[in-house]
Amino acid sequence: MTDTAFETFKSKVYQKTGIDLNQYKQKQMKRRLTTLMSKRGYSSYDDYWLALQRDEKLYREFLDRITINVSEFFRNPQRWNVLEETILPKIIKQKGKDEKLKIWSAACSTGEEPYSLAMVLKEFFPPSQFDILATDLDETVLNQARKGVYSEERIKEVNSDRLFKYFNQEDKLYHVKDEIKKCVNFKKHNLLKDPYDKNFDLILCRNVMIYFTEEAKSILYKNFYQALAPGGVLFVGSTEQIFNASKLGFQSIATFFYQK
Repeated sequence: MTDTAFETFKSKVYQKTGIDLNQYKQKQMKRRLTTLMSKRGYSSYDDYWLALQRDEKLYREFLDRITINVSEFFRNPQRWNVLEETILPKIIKQKGKDEKLKIWSAACSTGEEPYSLAMVLKEFFPPSQFDILATDLDETVLNQARKGVYSEERIKEVNSDRLFKYFNQEDKLYHVKDEIKKCVNFKKHNLLKDPYDKNFDLILCRNVMIYFTEEAKSILYKNFYQALAPGGVLFVGSTEQIFNASKLGFQSIATFFYQK
């Protein structure tokens, strides 16, 4: 469990997955890995790495742990109210009601965020008037997202009208209806490595950047800025306020909302 062994482990992870663990806060990452290894009975990075090569289930658990897949529908509902009542009307007014909106849910995990977004947008538009790209670097969670099946805990912030309109309940599981699933295009993407598309009217990247180093966050903010259309908005998580927004070219238009 030496520092050298940790550096070697991170290098092997990068070679196999393209995930650069150096871009994450090191104390947090090391603590998560140590807890996971101890839970599975491994006391060295070498032994754990060998086990990851042999055991697909263990490998998937490792990926899920390091990519922080925690999500729910309408997480931090007050911010979603601001998005629906203030931000989207402003974007629509600027863009024009008849022009198609281009939106990106980055690091979307198991899909709750982009599906929440689709439900909100359907209050404004028919689905033909907006495109939602949802990305994550973990193929396993993307497959879960495409299925669109969730526990009661994940849907607790969905109001009763939307629950009735957009979900089918089977036992204690809630299935997103096809009309919402068809609104979202899920795709694998590594925020720290892969190129970004352009001209998004709205980008959501929430509750992810808190785990990255300041250097990595700075790169991400610049990339998001370049990916936005003029006047486009970046929506970040409730612990991810951008304190140097103006230096990056952003204007703060509401708490946790930044306009290009």
